[in-house]
Amino acid sequence: MSAPAGALRAGLVAGETSGDLLGGLLLGGLRQTWPSLTAWGIGGPRMAEQGMHSLWPMERLSVFGYVDALKRLPELLRIRRELGDRVLAERPDVFIGIDAPDFNFGLERRLRKGGIKTVHFVCPSVWAWRSERLLKMAEAIDHVLCLFPFEPELLRANGIDATYVGHPLASVIPMEPDAKAARLALQLPGQGQVVAVMPGSRSSEIEHIAPRFMAAIRLLSSQLPDAVFVIPAVPAQFERLSAMALSLGLGQRLKVVRGQSHEVLAACDVALMASGTATLEAALFKRPMVIAYNMGWLSWQSMKRKSLQPWVGLPNILAREFVVPELIQDAATPEALAGAVTGWLSDPEKMEAVQNRFRALHESLRRDTAHLSAHAIQKVLEG
Repeated sequence: MSAPAGALRAGLVAGETSGDLLGGLLLGGLRQTWPSLTAWGIGGPRMAEQGMHSLWPMERLSVFGYVDALKRLPELLRIRRELGDRVLAERPDVFIGIDAPDFNFGLERRLRKGGIKTVHFVCPSVWAWRSERLLKMAEAIDHVLCLFPFEPELLRANGIDATYVGHPLASVIPMEPDAKAARLALQLPGQGQVVAVMPGSRSSEIEHIAPRFMAAIRLLSSQLPDAVFVIPAVPAQFERLSAMALSLGLGQRLKVVRGQSHEVLAACDVALMASGTATLEAALFKRPMVIAYNMGWLSWQSMKRKSLQPWVGLPNILAREFVVPELIQDAATPEALAGAVTGWLSDPEKMEAVQNRFRALHESLRRDTAHLSAHAIQKVLEG
């Protein structure tokens, strides 16, 4: 049965910062269709702003690679079991898993078998690696809300209902960001170069990636004497990144700010960033970037074997070519990272060309995501 007019009871799970951002946007849109929406599960501050009650801190689900997942497995399984018990007991109208496929697929499979409608928001990158997940999705999910236009056809070919809803961030991020206003808000110089530095939000990303980025900043500080470097840190990593920045002794040239990643991307000329959802955000802000990633050896060997294409960064995956440089694993040396950043800043024509590519990408992803998502969920509720 569909939810009563104006009311919807939804269970949701988001496992990391990017999922919380998407979840907040989704909940805001759902509330337009169902003003009396009640939502609970696991989420972060953006979802809480939309009135969702989180039963566990979202950070409890954040893992990095296979080794970290194995260490945390008992706790994660316990949380998933207890949450599943709660959902089956309270029986919301729909359960929406937001990304976090390793956690959500097993939960969604159990809930679907128990008669709960399941929707998954964000198609996992089965077109890039781990295509075996398609079988799990077919068992676990009633409907997938897809961020990218090529995904529904692939899913439907594997027996999975799906709708392209566009990427919510494409409607939130302006087509022409105001760099001057962003610099003013961040108390950055109006003139000169600004480099955004984004090593990721997970604890293990800070462990594996941040030291390389910090070493690259040290090199760039001498190569770019007028540049300012800004790190937008998630709350859980602010103190750790601040301590690492302090150890470089760069004073006001290196700033660590609390959150404000969008302001930092709007203010910067180029971004040095870990592979992930933030790379798409940088593309929507029309910012040239250098994408890097590094992880433990065991995790890297497993991921490398399951890769289906040569790109890891979303801007390159969507373009189907290397429009921005990627420096992965051993290639992500401080020298190479610094060289790739200066490579952008020394070539204004190349920067302008990639910005034009990103404008076209932005247009292709801009849809009324809230309306399309609510309509798709209503169809699921109607059976």
